[in-house]
Amino acid sequence: MLSKIILQTNIDKVKNYFNRADKIVIVTHVSPDGDAIGSSLGLYHFLTGMEKNVNIIVPNAFPEFLHWMPGAKEIVRYDRYSEFADKLISEADVILCLDFNALSRIDAVAKPVAKSSARKVMIDHHLNPEDFCKVTISHPNISSTSELVFRLICRMGCFDEISRDGAECIYAGMMTDTGGFTYNSNNREIYFIISELLSKGIDKDEIYRKVFNTYSEGRLRLMGYVLYEKMEVYHQFHSALIWLTKEEQKKFQFVKGDTEGFVNIPLQMKGICFSVFLREDTEKNMIKVSLRSSGNFPCNKVAQEFFNGGGHLNASGGEFYGTMNEAISLFKQAMVKYENLLLKNL
Repeated sequence: MLSKIILQTNIDKVKNYFNRADKIVIVTHVSPDGDAIGSSLGLYHFLTGMEKNVNIIVPNAFPEFLHWMPGAKEIVRYDRYSEFADKLISEADVILCLDFNALSRIDAVAKPVAKSSARKVMIDHHLNPEDFCKVTISHPNISSTSELVFRLICRMGCFDEISRDGAECIYAGMMTDTGGFTYNSNNREIYFIISELLSKGIDKDEIYRKVFNTYSEGRLRLMGYVLYEKMEVYHQFHSALIWLTKEEQKKFQFVKGDTEGFVNIPLQMKGICFSVFLREDTEKNMIKVSLRSSGNFPCNKVAQEFFNGGGHLNASGGEFYGTMNEAISLFKQAMVKYENLLLKNL
């Protein structure tokens, strides 16, 4: 049995919205990850099973290793089809905002979403949600938005309506947002949910292979280059840093998703509990920041204080507008400020 995390009043409102709606739009954050795509497609399959007209809109491209997910070909990219997407949003009865807590996280999609008179529902697990939805289902203690989608469907009494396709997407979202269930995944209810998803006929081993074992040769060569040439280890702070410039990414025929998981690699070293990856964005004039930690070290606090970001205790992200050298300097300042916590964590 699952604990009743989501308020019953929110369950009732969302169920009513679904029953009354004809056209539903699902929106998720810029540079969608596995949880964003998995939760969106999980709800997409559930709602299309209810014979609703459902569209998923994402701000830009998502990694190729997620394209296998059932329904992924139907996702509308705003950066390519903005006029069509604007029309879908303007005509929607309900807009579901998945895996983001602020309109700024959906870039250009924010304006038409904010303007829309549709009933808006947020389903998310990040801290400090903004107040722009009629219903806000926000639970930072939950491992993934995909898990929240599963809980929502079950609390509506609709577990039997979850299809195998939907279950595959929900499982993939849960798996990717916990690093293959290696962090933020100590809640035993997660494994009850996995058991229930397995009852739908999913092959979790095959899903793992599709996500983690279908990378390109370029990614593997880039990984070798990063580990040999671009990783600095600060043993006195139990920390490590990786960084990549645009030029280096081009050298290895970089495509979106090629650096997925790189930030986790330094944590495999004995004595390292904090890892940061700085990457110049190939589309925008900014540096994307990924932070990971083990134990009780709060990498989300570092993300919030130094890199205009946030997230979870052991997995967070941010961004920096400036040079790579400035970003590296900021990382070093963060290590010094958090030295006592870093030492205490080990």
